[in-house]
Amino acid sequence: MRTIGNLPDEAQARRFGDYLVAQGIRNEVEPDTGAAWTIWITDEDQVAVAQAELERFRANPDTEEFRNARSAAALAREAEAQELAGYRRRVRTRQSLFPKLGGYGVGPLTFGLIFFCVAVAVYSKLGYDHEPLKPLLLADPENANGTFLPEVRAGDYWRLISPIFIHFGPLHLLFNLMWLYQLGCMIEARQGTLNLALLVAVTGTCPMLAQYLTHGPGYVGGMSGVVYGLAGYVWMRGKYDPASGVGLDSQSIQWLLIWLVIWF
Repeated sequence: MRTIGNLPDEAQARRFGDYLVAQGIRNEVEPDTGAAWTIWITDEDQVAVAQAELERFRANPDTEEFRNARSAAALAREAEAQELAGYRRRVRTRQSLFPKLGGYGVGPLTFGLIFFCVAVAVYSKLGYDHEPLKPLLLADPENANGTFLPEVRAGDYWRLISPIFIHFGPLHLLFNLMWLYQLGCMIEARQGTLNLALLVAVTGTCPMLAQYLTHGPGYVGGMSGVVYGLAGYVWMRGKYDPASGVGLDSQSIQWLLIWLVIWF
């Protein structure tokens, strides 16, 4: 889903949304900051057409084709609902039971990150067995000698990133992997594996270092810093660079913020 711009009031935004539906372009209209209303396009392949229609609408929003779009949109929505209901009654396939989340497919880096998180969770009994976690921690709390990152300085450079694979409990693991799947697949498919790798490296090391500097060594880990770092990147990139191919709708942002408060 990508945004193509906004309109100054709800009436215009709803009218334009109805017009797009009548043209077979699925969309969502949501309030933005101030009095503006943002137009989101569901299908990536229809973004360019929708942008052209938006410019035409802005030039003259009161033409007859736009003013009469509501009735045509209602018919289109009704026909779509009937077709979907019929399909669900007729077909029960493996694909419908297990849909491909996000619509992007799993890239190699996203798959690798998820795999290692699950492997570490199984090996450490979801973080309850601390012994296997010691080589992955930024600094072993049982080996603290008052120096800064003694193991890393001794050559254990993987410790700068390995804590992201540690999770404590099933909810911690499931929440992080769910969002890593969604965000990682989106970025890797649209912007490449290297870009995702750089983002993971930065968002994975910085929170762990901040935790270490403020609280010292401890049994600390998780993909949460990466998830919220990727979410912030996708949100801002989609907002200020719609052509980038990534973005988050306001409902997803709200859920992430709610979960952030719950975690605290």
